[in-house]
Parts: sequence; structure tokens; C-alpha cells
Amino acid sequence: MSPVRRVLLAGASGLVGSEVRRQLIARADGPAVVSLLRRPRQPHPPRDLEWVADLSDPAHDDDLTASLRALAGDFDACVCALGTTIRQAGSREAFLAVDRDLVIRVATVARALGATRMVLVSSVGASAQSDNFYLRVKGETERALGELGFERLDLMRPGLLLGERSEKRPAEQWGQRLAPLANPLLRGPLRRYRAIAAADVAAAAVAVLAQGEGGRHVHENAGLMALARA
Repeated sequence: MSPVRRVLLAGASGLVGSEVRRQLIARADGPAVVSLLRRPRQPHPPRDLEWVADLSDPAHDDDLTASLRALAGDFDACVCALGTTIRQAGSREAFLAVDRDLVIRVATVARALGATRMVLVSSVGASAQSDNFYLRVKGETERALGELGFERLDLMRPGLLLGERSEKRPAEQWGQRLAPLANPLLRGPLRRYRAIAAADVAAAAVAVLAQGEGGRHVHENAGLMALARA
């Protein structure tokens, strides 16, 4: 596959997405990064562009595609770290609009802009057949991205994410406190459920952008850690 020269990044203000952005622009030989944002940030480095857009209305997606092409031309890859919780979103329908529908829309825009690689930050246990609503949505999203025709699709499936979020998630904060005690107990098949630093997930996402083989690749805890340490 061709080298990655330009990346479309969605979720750049979140826990993993902000780390992906930081790590990409820190690389002297790294690709240019265009971040989709709802509001502008502070001044940013030359290789780090941003596009502020209202992504709430799918009717504007064609305009978004045209605007991004005018801003930066074609893209080689898309990294998506969008995600919320039902509590934050306010309802299951609002959660679906972000974690499934918006992710698919961003990926569709990326494909229209020429992206042949897609990296999605999903969740351990994601399955379209799951009885768990959250995991079923993640699985449905993974399946939908697999139907968009990317030459390479990387599905990052971390457990509990460790790191400082800008917004409060009480249940996650308790989980982060317990993770140092729980992680050593999760061995063998249960290792996939270990908590993992957001910076390591981001490093893994950056690492797969340099891998040449196509196809669908699923990365859980052990694989994510190996990529992050490579």
C-alpha cells in the first residue's frame, strides 16, 4: 500500500484522538493531519490543519467533502476516535447518532476523498450480535465500515481507557482507580479486558498507518501494547 501522507482525524479533542494528533504531528516525517472539529482550537503547527464543521446534519456531508478537498486535496487515511456515552448523549438514539451514524458518515466522506485506510477506535467485545447495546452498536459500526471498500481496516478494541478526560465520566473514573489492582488478575483469555492507557492506543493507531498489508485487522490489548511498544 502507498505511504500515508495525509490523514483525516475525527475525535481529535477526545482522550485517544488528541493523543493521535499529538503523536502524528510530533513525527518529523509524519503525515499532514486535518482534524474535524466542532469548535476552533488554539494556534497549531503547520502540518496540523483543522476544519470546523457542524456534523449534526447529514445533508451537509457533500459540502464537507468538497470543503476538505479544497482545503487539503485527497487523503490517504482516516483515523476515527469519536465516541460518547448514553448518559452524555442523553438517550440511546443520540448515542447511536454519534457512535454509529456519525462514524459511518465520516468514513464515507474519507472514502470519497480517496482514503484507502481506515483506523477505528472501537471497544473490546464489540459484536453486531452482542446482547449488550453498547457493544452491539460498536459491532454494527465495525461491520458497516467493512462494507465501504477500504483496502485496509484496523479495528482497535481497547478495554477501559486510562487518561485524563476533559469531561467527567464517574463510572470510568472509578474504573481507572481500580485498574492497577484488576489488571494483574486478568490473564489468559481475560487479558483482552485489561485497562490500557489512551496514549498506548493512540501509539498503536499511529503504528498501523505505516503497515503495508491490506485487509481487516483486529487489535485487542496484547496487540495494541505490542504496536505501541514497536
